[in-house]
Amino acid sequence: MRSYRLGYFLCLLPRSTNYFLACLLGWSSISTALAENTVCEETGATHIWTSPLNPKIDEPIKIMVVSTDGPASELTLIDSQGQRILLQTRRRGGPPWSLTAELEKLNEGQYRIEANRDGKLIACHFFTLGGSGLQERSQAWNLATEAFYSAWIEALFGVPPGENLSFNSLEPVLRNTERNFLHNYLGINEDNNLPLTPDCADLPYTLRAYFAWKTGLPIAFRACGRGSAKAPPYCGTPIIMTEFTRGISSQANFKKFSRRLVDIVHSGSARTGLADESTDLYPILLSRETLWPGTVYADPYGHILVLVEWVPQTADRPGMLLAVDAQPDNSVARKRIWEGTLLFANTKNAGPGFKAFRPLIPTAPGKWRTLSNDELIDHPEFTSFSLEQDYLTPDDFYARLIKLINPDGLDPKETYEATLTALIEQIETRVTSVDNGEAYFRKNQRSVIPMPSGAAIFQTIGPWEDYSTPSRDMRLIIAINVLNGLPGKIVRHPELFVLKDKTPEEAKAEIEQYHAKRIQERNIRYTRTDGSSWELSVAEVLARKPAYEMAYNPNDCAEIRWGAKPDTVEYGTCRRYAPAEQRAKMEQYRVWFREMRRPVQ
Repeated sequence: MRSYRLGYFLCLLPRSTNYFLACLLGWSSISTALAENTVCEETGATHIWTSPLNPKIDEPIKIMVVSTDGPASELTLIDSQGQRILLQTRRRGGPPWSLTAELEKLNEGQYRIEANRDGKLIACHFFTLGGSGLQERSQAWNLATEAFYSAWIEALFGVPPGENLSFNSLEPVLRNTERNFLHNYLGINEDNNLPLTPDCADLPYTLRAYFAWKTGLPIAFRACGRGSAKAPPYCGTPIIMTEFTRGISSQANFKKFSRRLVDIVHSGSARTGLADESTDLYPILLSRETLWPGTVYADPYGHILVLVEWVPQTADRPGMLLAVDAQPDNSVARKRIWEGTLLFANTKNAGPGFKAFRPLIPTAPGKWRTLSNDELIDHPEFTSFSLEQDYLTPDDFYARLIKLINPDGLDPKETYEATLTALIEQIETRVTSVDNGEAYFRKNQRSVIPMPSGAAIFQTIGPWEDYSTPSRDMRLIIAINVLNGLPGKIVRHPELFVLKDKTPEEAKAEIEQYHAKRIQERNIRYTRTDGSSWELSVAEVLARKPAYEMAYNPNDCAEIRWGAKPDTVEYGTCRRYAPAEQRAKMEQYRVWFREMRRPVQ
């Protein structure tokens, strides 16, 4: 306000009439611009982000508009001459909703970006090219930054729903300038050769830490135990990392922090009790409004997924909820959420379910603390804490989730096709895992991978963790049971299906016949020891379910791992066998897979 008064006072000093008029016009235009600046302050539910943080002349600039109260309909760029350019955008999500656009080779000057909804301005953002000013980064975790994190995750793993998305690690995802809105966000080439290879438990923490590094936010994590047969893991006090809040941090600093992070967090970090508040993650409501991309799902056996996208149900296509996970070999893949990938159980040794990262709030300059469960109930800035999932049986949990994904009900045949496709995706991901083991042995022809004992087969370190598949195979057995059990679900939960004029029993019989036909028509291929390809029908894969109870050992050839029987042409190319003492242990542990009961370490 002082600049307004000073400008007006200078105009009143003795000068010619023409000067006085010109001065007033200039002061008026400055006042208007400053007034527009005031109007442009982002105080509502929509915010605009640009990347890189401080854009340069003749370099691309990415724009992301993120809303929590409804989608923006258009995005406009206004240059310093007042010229308005309607931008081509890509729309995602809801909630939160996002619009993204990219600008190419802008000249020096000041620019304004406006987001509109139905002709009404809902947010705007200024940036300057060629100036010396630096834009400020985020100051705190709040509704806006949580929504930005969610939209960033969705864009990072976004491809059309029918396409497969998999990578050998997280590195190619973050190094992809088109996917990663925050690529080179700090302007110091910080993503060049950035090594990031998180496994299952590390993935959500690594994504959260990377986002905090780029946007200048604090991050907290805890050292946790593994739990016991009678109690879930318990964690200590939070380690609060604030270095990213004190200015732009180098790649070297982030690498140092990320190494410390992955050395401390593990699957127990996410399996903490639902009512416990000495945790990194807390349980939330099961609703479309709360399960944003970036939400973590922790299953009772240690596997962790990160939600990345909701695909709405349409008249000709079931809805989908998509997630990504990382494997012990560091591969990262997107998959649809269903009973075969999302394991839920009522157990004393874990708190499974959908969870959000426990937020941090400032208490003093440079000081932060995590919020308690009570503080997170109906908090205006963060997803509300809820113990709802603690009271659901597995059957009720899956029924609730199906209803969220397909609120208009499911056609039984469409449901079957979606379930069959999800199972095939899971089988094909296992093909990649087995192939990775074969590649290891081609490089190490004389080696035998040591096999751990007991529950450690599910989680250890070294080549066994990288190339064995006990967790994946247990999920495959469960997924096979889900597909086989779909006709029975129609009778147990008819409210989930659109049966038209059929009774649940009639629809069940129809799907049973359809199932027998479709599993003969769909096929997968795997690579045998000699490099040749072998085709299996889904019917054959399902019939071999008992073999997958002992098919996770990478010391066995690919043929054994796919259930080929001795004295068959398929088996004839096998040239590698697990040692007898390892097979004896596998026989001992077989009951875990038959009963789909993962032991506690």
